[in-house]
Amino acid sequence: MINWIRAPKCPDIAKYVESYWLLVKETDSESHHSPKLNPHPESHLILAPQAQLYRYDLKSGVKQGRGSHWLFPQVQTLQLDHARAFLYLGIKFRVGALYSLAMPSSQPLIDEVEDADLSALFNEHNLATDEAWVEQHILAIAKDDPEACCDRLDDYLSTWLANNREDKHSQLTRKVLPLLATVPIAQLGETLYCSQRTIERSFNRVTGLTLKQCQSMQKLERLLEYLYQRDKQDIDWVELAYQFGFSDQPHLIRYLKSQIGATPNNYVTQRDLTIDVYGGVE
Repeated sequence: MINWIRAPKCPDIAKYVESYWLLVKETDSESHHSPKLNPHPESHLILAPQAQLYRYDLKSGVKQGRGSHWLFPQVQTLQLDHARAFLYLGIKFRVGALYSLAMPSSQPLIDEVEDADLSALFNEHNLATDEAWVEQHILAIAKDDPEACCDRLDDYLSTWLANNREDKHSQLTRKVLPLLATVPIAQLGETLYCSQRTIERSFNRVTGLTLKQCQSMQKLERLLEYLYQRDKQDIDWVELAYQFGFSDQPHLIRYLKSQIGATPNNYVTQRDLTIDVYGGVE
């Protein structure tokens, strides 16, 4: 596998985009053919060659197609098809960012994968770009020149992202998101000087998720990143349980079993979750 992750260089882009990422599987790679992807609250616009197949096994059924596509927030673990060689160049948006951007759907989409019509998305803003242009000018340099690729992505997105619409719901949600890791949900109203009900409604309107769903996904991601970066023999499960706020080790085991369908020991043995570039770990 070849991969890299870069943050946008332009502050106006970084307001809505968390990172750009590349994932390439060569023909002779021995990586998992059907890795899992943990639940996540962010949306990804995944740029890919027009003829390249994609397939995702979701709880609701199989989503498949060709070329560039949207991977929207997922509340369940899903399975990826990595059996063949591929190149994915991803744009990972911040949680709730699409609410403020011009999108075909006015409502947040959850547990969905859809083809991305780049011509319709960008030509609306008078950009002479389509799938062929992206393949020739952006995907072609992604492996060999990450910095130039990111510069072109900044340019590619700038006009679209400049046509944003912020309102009181998106502004409140932006204040809530950094607090979820440290402030109990029940105390958010007191912290932000507004009612809990107002926070819940605005957050759901912008993200399509509840506060509890988003907080749980972010906690799971931090836990999986911790495990991903350590060898099995270096993990103290009792200490880990308390570090991540679980009452004891059995509580941690039940939590991981419910979220990813595997016990901690099974996960660290199989290492079959893809949390690298999708989740922000290079």
